[in-house]
Amino acid sequence: MADTSSAAEDPPERVTETDRGRMSENSSRRGTETFATDETDGQSAPALVVDGVSKRYGSGEGSVLAVDDVSFTVERGSVVGLLGPNGAGKTTLIKSALGMVLPDDGSVSILGSDVTPGSRAAYADVDAMLEGARNDYWRLTVRENLRYFATISGVDPDSVTARHDRLLERLDLAEHADTAVRNLSRGMKQKVSLASVLAGGAELVFLDEPTLGLDVDSSRTLREELRRLAREEGLTIVVSSHNMSVIEDVCDRVIVMSSGRIVADDSVEGLLARAEQDVVRITSGDIDDSVVATLADGFEILRDVPIGDRRQIDVKAQGERLYTLLDALREAGVTIEGLHTAEPDLEDVFVALTGDEGGLVSPDGRRGSE
Repeated sequence: MADTSSAAEDPPERVTETDRGRMSENSSRRGTETFATDETDGQSAPALVVDGVSKRYGSGEGSVLAVDDVSFTVERGSVVGLLGPNGAGKTTLIKSALGMVLPDDGSVSILGSDVTPGSRAAYADVDAMLEGARNDYWRLTVRENLRYFATISGVDPDSVTARHDRLLERLDLAEHADTAVRNLSRGMKQKVSLASVLAGGAELVFLDEPTLGLDVDSSRTLREELRRLAREEGLTIVVSSHNMSVIEDVCDRVIVMSSGRIVADDSVEGLLARAEQDVVRITSGDIDDSVVATLADGFEILRDVPIGDRRQIDVKAQGERLYTLLDALREAGVTIEGLHTAEPDLEDVFVALTGDEGGLVSPDGRRGSE
């Protein structure tokens, strides 16, 4: 039966499709052990260097400074998380690194090659999966997509059949290898997109919300595969996600952005060490706005979240202050349903750094706005 869907006729909205013309001419390096080098010391150049990048959209009073003098380096074989609330500048930064957006100031180099207008060498070993884009050809089967994207990356698909078989197995796609992508679920399409990004053997990949639409098991499988690729094959990954479990599980390092600037750049452990200590988490159906207001007069309330018909608050209280807090709750008529020491997590650090938890997904799967 003929497919009348116009969307199915369109090419996938992948950076690897948008910029293939300039990327593929130098893609023959893929599959080799030839790396760009820093001539000053003979060592392999970093995977990514962002130096003083700024980008403003519009002009005058209505202009928006999306990225403001951002600099960082990503070493080869590392997995770096890019966190920030909506509007923090993450997408603009990623697109600047990919040559899809031209920065107003600053420079970017990828695997030792400068990203400049008309540059081709910088993208020879780079691929990306962007949120909100259709990243594959839906008329093709899963395996045909992998072969197609390997081919336009300058790789003979027959030479990477073993890689494709391994990707299909590890991402639980093997039994769907000969199924047209258009007939798969949203979560399965997401996994096909990741497999297509990895099909040609790129050394550096950018992944924007890679677990979006995946169930718990699929998300776990994907995270395990990303860790394996970084550890065993030296893949460098820059991943942007609102899912804290993805960042905590996969990343060696986390860059947090807010209002176009970097507000933190550290390991997950280093960021967690910044979290408030001596915090108690109290859950009760008796906590309302008046109770919170009363407590706020004498205590620092770090978190206030409704959970169904109950409310959960995190309050900074240590030593004797804890007993004072309990007395205040009792006087307010609050029956405590749960009380325990709140272990700091990456969500707490994120909110403290950016003041924003909208859309954030914590390790337990709960969104910050819930």
